[in-house]
Amino acid sequence: MPPKTRRIIGRSLCGLLLLLGACTRGSSSAGPGAPELGVESGLPDHPQPRRGGHLVYGLEAETDTGWCLSSATLAISGLQVVRAIYDPLTIPDGKGGYVPYLAKTLTHDPTFKVWTLTLHSGVTFHDGEPLTAQVVKDNLDAFRGVPGNHKRASLLFAFQLKNIIGVEVVNDLTVQITTQVPQPALPGMLYSSGRLAMMAPKQLNASPEDCADDPIGTGPFKFVDWKPGERMLTARNPDYWEQAPDGQPYPYLDSIEFRPMPNNDERIAALREGTINMLHTSSVADMVGSLAVLRDAGEINLLVSNTQTESVYSLFNTSVPGLDDRETRVAAAQAVDRAKLNDLGNAGFANVLDGPFGPGVLGYLKDNGYPAYDPAAAKRTVARLKAEGKRTSFTLLTPENPANLRLAGIAQSMLKDAGFDIRLEVISEADLVQRVIAGDYEVAAFRNHPGEDPDLNYVWWYGEANPVNFGRFNDPVINDNLDLGRSATDPNVRRKAYEAVNRQFGSEVWNLWLFQTPWAVAEAATVHGILGPPLDAKTPAPPRIVSGHPLSGIWIDP
Repeated sequence: MPPKTRRIIGRSLCGLLLLLGACTRGSSSAGPGAPELGVESGLPDHPQPRRGGHLVYGLEAETDTGWCLSSATLAISGLQVVRAIYDPLTIPDGKGGYVPYLAKTLTHDPTFKVWTLTLHSGVTFHDGEPLTAQVVKDNLDAFRGVPGNHKRASLLFAFQLKNIIGVEVVNDLTVQITTQVPQPALPGMLYSSGRLAMMAPKQLNASPEDCADDPIGTGPFKFVDWKPGERMLTARNPDYWEQAPDGQPYPYLDSIEFRPMPNNDERIAALREGTINMLHTSSVADMVGSLAVLRDAGEINLLVSNTQTESVYSLFNTSVPGLDDRETRVAAAQAVDRAKLNDLGNAGFANVLDGPFGPGVLGYLKDNGYPAYDPAAAKRTVARLKAEGKRTSFTLLTPENPANLRLAGIAQSMLKDAGFDIRLEVISEADLVQRVIAGDYEVAAFRNHPGEDPDLNYVWWYGEANPVNFGRFNDPVINDNLDLGRSATDPNVRRKAYEAVNRQFGSEVWNLWLFQTPWAVAEAATVHGILGPPLDAKTPAPPRIVSGHPLSGIWIDP
């Protein structure tokens, strides 16, 4: 891959591929008990939200590539800010599907190739411009990288949206989207973990610098000021399109200030001291440790969720001699005691995984054939490989933080016990991603694949002419079933296709799967409403916070 292409992909993906270091703190000391999943502590049985107040939100990182959504690097911290300023066309329903959001309706013809999207009337951007079908078309064309129209699209989105062959304006509030092959999962594609949100025409047509630095959406909060590395300030959008139960528009808060605070301990201390009054974290040990203690003492409220969350794994570069050998990969899987790793790093709270799909995701299997922990079998295989002169020495890239180093050290010890020679190379997360993009790695720590429709993983796993299949495998079984899962209109056919993908990952061991990581949001005892408004009159908001949570329903009780 040319260096320029690698740089472009790197800017687009560095934040998408969340690394293992954010998942654990390497502590085995649990708190007073596992939190109740999906339930916000301290929330009144009959909430009476109040209006007003300033919220300070501690984020795990800064989004230093800006807010031009078609090309920005957006990890969880960036996605949380996006939920304040922008709106997506669709949102998850918490059951594996998606419902219209900024869109009013989204329907398809019998072939699933022609989709009709209608918009709510009267929705305006923060600068007063109306949301129209033409604006939606312009946004989708920008994300698709349509030649001659918006030059800031990422190669990721260009590949992810390649099945879309046409976006046409029907009338002021109606857009027609046409795909090359049927795509039942298009509603999920229009969400894309919240990244595919609508930008105002002024932002879309701005220079690259202004597009990145002057975000303009339709969201519940308007951009006020941004000092990278210090804070992002937003203010209530008084003209927000979604109405609250009190008859006034959401949101309840007057303003939100986002502060990047990479150190988990510092974020928790700031929450306890009152410097901030909300934070997010994927540190499992904190969820069952310090945060649980603070919750039980009544000092904070806490929500922990593993709904449609991510898979943690070690990524194999299968173009490397030795790792191109299935026997080697199987032996590595047999050598790692994932249950022990989970106990030491997550206080046993996370779910150990055998494949890319967690429970509740289409294609999930209780047994996909992934090798069980069998250190004796691993030792026999490694001894035979060495006798045959095959390579059993590899380097594991790991990000530079104590939690990563501890987990990597445990895995290294297990692999060495089986006879592998494993060297740790400690680098920054950004450098790790660039190395993976360039193919300049052997094994790397990763976290990815939130519980979306599996079609959204097409971009990571399809093996032909795909610049973002970082494992470098080209598996005909996976390719064929990704194509089938994308184009089949029968839900049972889609399910079987993704089960076949899952079994192939289990059989070929393209990755070394570890566990499914939960996410948590903690807030001051006076703050409520993490999950936001219900999806509709009968459907509560799902406890899915893996790619950010809504901010419009948060209120502060004085």
